[in-house]
Amino acid sequence: MRGKQWCLAVPRREAEETRRRLLEEGLLDRRYKPRPEGDAILLPVTEEVPGAVRCEFEAVPEPVVLPRHELVGGIAIMQENDPAGAERLLASRPSLATVLFPETAVEGEYRTRRFAVLAGAPTTRTRVTEYGLSFDVDLAHAYFSARLSTERQRVLRAMGEGERVLDMFAGVGPFAITLARKAALVVAADLNPAAVHLLIENIALNRTGNVIPMLADAARLPRLGFAPFDRIVMNLPLAAPEFLPAAAALCRDGGTIHLYALEEEEGEYLPRIREVTQGEVVEREVRTYSPGKWHAVYDVVVEKEEM
Repeated sequence: MRGKQWCLAVPRREAEETRRRLLEEGLLDRRYKPRPEGDAILLPVTEEVPGAVRCEFEAVPEPVVLPRHELVGGIAIMQENDPAGAERLLASRPSLATVLFPETAVEGEYRTRRFAVLAGAPTTRTRVTEYGLSFDVDLAHAYFSARLSTERQRVLRAMGEGERVLDMFAGVGPFAITLARKAALVVAADLNPAAVHLLIENIALNRTGNVIPMLADAARLPRLGFAPFDRIVMNLPLAAPEFLPAAAALCRDGGTIHLYALEEEEGEYLPRIREVTQGEVVEREVRTYSPGKWHAVYDVVVEKEEM
């Protein structure tokens, strides 16, 4: 949309200083876009000031109010079942291919959700790029949280070179493949066959040679005869505390367990942690999950009793 408006023609070298002055004085008309005109910049003003002339300007478009959503690669996950809002969202971002609405919460032993396609391509599969790594994800068949990307980097920074790492609930591999950058070896286990299939694809996609994928029940891992691990990741927010005895059995004395859990009060899982180890524990809030509930991580240093 275009319209006639008062403006000042300002030499290019003086344009930014003049724009700031007009803004401070409340004279810059922010409804229109400044535009070049030969060696000058035309700055729209709100009234007829000395030196002002009438020129045609393009109006600044009204900001589009977008519905709440989470981005996972080329997919947006909306919080409301709003097809019209989904179309606005799809049109607002050229990188988006699909807009989904979760019809269920994360459920079942494979930690999956059912989705409705509100707009765009009818798919739940996408590729996520994160700190130079790429992960193929299928949201309907394997759990994935893009919001944990900074948390994965935090754990990576905390690691020493050459550690032995176990990811007990690896999913498609974001923790395992990230931590492989420093680790000597990462064992990445998951009970979900679809997740392990994508994990294998992502190991190849990122040319990661030190991650061993396993289709396995985390509770049974201690029976497999592994040498103790230096670091164990337990990213199963709805049930990870149940597997603490298995994690403690697999971790070396002085090693670290990162336990991710959903909780309603601070320190909710400290008693359970104390049942298996007396080592140092640091609790952090990762993100708000829902009203009255948040996603927390307990960094647990394992201290084993002397025989």
